[in-house]
Amino acid sequence: MPPDATSTKSRILVAARTEFAHYGLAGARVDRIAEKADANKRSIYVHFGPKEQLFDLVVARALSEMAESVPFTPDDLPGYAGLLFDYLVADPAILRLITWAGLERSEATEEEVRTYAPKVDALNERYSADGADVLALLLGSVTAWPAASPALRSHTNEDPWSKTRLRAHRAVVVLAVEALVAALDPADQT
Repeated sequence: MPPDATSTKSRILVAARTEFAHYGLAGARVDRIAEKADANKRSIYVHFGPKEQLFDLVVARALSEMAESVPFTPDDLPGYAGLLFDYLVADPAILRLITWAGLERSEATEEEVRTYAPKVDALNERYSADGADVLALLLGSVTAWPAASPALRSHTNEDPWSKTRLRAHRAVVVLAVEALVAALDPADQT
């Protein structure tokens, strides 16, 4: 009986996520992924194709997992923003993966586009502003603290990653999204 490939694939995906989050597409090494996954390089190529395909799959899976874990609530964007902030703080690798994808890939994959489509569509139905703009502003608020430079974060009065500081920043994120929602015109009033 041949060995179970499911276990090998799972280990490769876990190792690839860690590798890509840390080094990005260009810096990631298939030999390190193989070593961390206790697999050989050939099995990576057989199961997932070239490194670029594996990267795209890892990013798409991270976005899908995030969308499933933090359901989009167009009727409560501030609540959604707070929950998304919590999720990204708990798993910072996702934001690093998304950032690497934006830096290293000139085009989004179909899976990435599909992840955003229902959110943009729901916002287009609800507001007169372009749903992509609304979502970009919301996501910008949510990711502002993790994406801020270490120099800026050094100006806080405490450890920028302490629970107290993160709670305070989360409150600001929710307030910012509340202000965004208040500034938007409902679509039916245009």
